[in-house]
Amino acid sequence: MKIERLSSDKIRIFLTFDDLSERGIQKEDMWKELPKVHELFTEMMDQAYNELGFDATGPLAVEVFALPAQGMVVIVTRGKYDHQHYSHLGEDELPEEVYEMEVTLEQSDSIVYAFDDFEVLIEAAHVLGGQITEEGRLYHYRDQWVLFMDPEQIDSGKHSSLIAVLAEYGEAASYTEAVLDEYGKVVMPEKAIATIREHFKRQD
Repeated sequence: MKIERLSSDKIRIFLTFDDLSERGIQKEDMWKELPKVHELFTEMMDQAYNELGFDATGPLAVEVFALPAQGMVVIVTRGKYDHQHYSHLGEDELPEEVYEMEVTLEQSDSIVYAFDDFEVLIEAAHVLGGQITEEGRLYHYRDQWVLFMDPEQIDSGKHSSLIAVLAEYGEAASYTEAVLDEYGKVVMPEKAIATIREHFKRQD
């Protein structure tokens, strides 16, 4: 489980499939109101508080994105705590946990891989190009080169080959398209693999 702060009121949590299976949770369970899912959420909020000082009291908007090859992304946005809502209660009567969660669940088939070194990305692009795909959008985000792939643009029979190559050269990333568009910088908006192959040679 990895947690990072996106802004003062927003955090992003990345859960691997191992994180879920260790807790006896299937991917589909995240769509259900189950005690073990609530326990997982409480654990995530405790960790967010301990690591980042993120206070999860008050209304929370929770977006859950399922990524096919990487795991799940949970984006938690803290709303304003409505003191008036509890104005009739004394200090001692205020609820300890006010998780007023508004949960949005989305299935994302996007394939996202990050590269620390552009030279490694060039190598991956030359392996991918021609035989697997020329597509992709390239972002620069958090000092990494992030390659975003829409599977609909890629022959379904080549998905496993695509992920095998990307996993060899890069690291699976849990960034959603929305996060990359909002916080990252678009370097190549389309056909990133073709563009890299055209302009950058492989190292000998």
